[in-house]
Amino acid sequence: MSRIGKQPVAIPSGVTLTQNGQAVTVKGAKGELSFTMPRNVTGKLDGETFTVAPVDQSKTSLGMWGMSRTMIANMIEGVVNGYKKELELKGVGYRAQMKGNSLTMQLGFSHDVDYTPPEGVKIEAPKPTSIIVSGINKQQVGQVAAEIRSYRKPEPYKGKGVRYVGEYVRMKEGKKK
Repeated sequence: MSRIGKQPVAIPSGVTLTQNGQAVTVKGAKGELSFTMPRNVTGKLDGETFTVAPVDQSKTSLGMWGMSRTMIANMIEGVVNGYKKELELKGVGYRAQMKGNSLTMQLGFSHDVDYTPPEGVKIEAPKPTSIIVSGINKQQVGQVAAEIRSYRKPEPYKGKGVRYVGEYVRMKEGKKK
């Protein structure tokens, strides 16, 4: 049994959740998100709560049960508060700045790296060494942050690269004479 799937999802005031068959749409102050639940689960709207239940006791149904509940909870959290990932650049000459809608980064290559975010995701560069990715869709925000980080992952000898704020990079000892 799924411990996460058993819990009902509370719908706060100011958020409207509508269900049309397997499609669930959440509208809030920051925007609108939708999710189509798999055939293996059913959803039930009870006033201020939404509950998800498996159709049968198969392994895939039980797996989709917890995932569907979490997706709906994440959509509600996104339209109420939104999501934010912070990245930092470490290294001499590593910097980022916004040029119009795209992010331009200097990461030690012979060329600048330009990144244009997808619709629904906002990127800011308040300082030359920090990047803030924000939006209402948790998956999109995480994906954009991971793509920016993948241009120059932190290396283990000097720690140079793009990393999440608070990320621990295990340092290796260099070559000895």
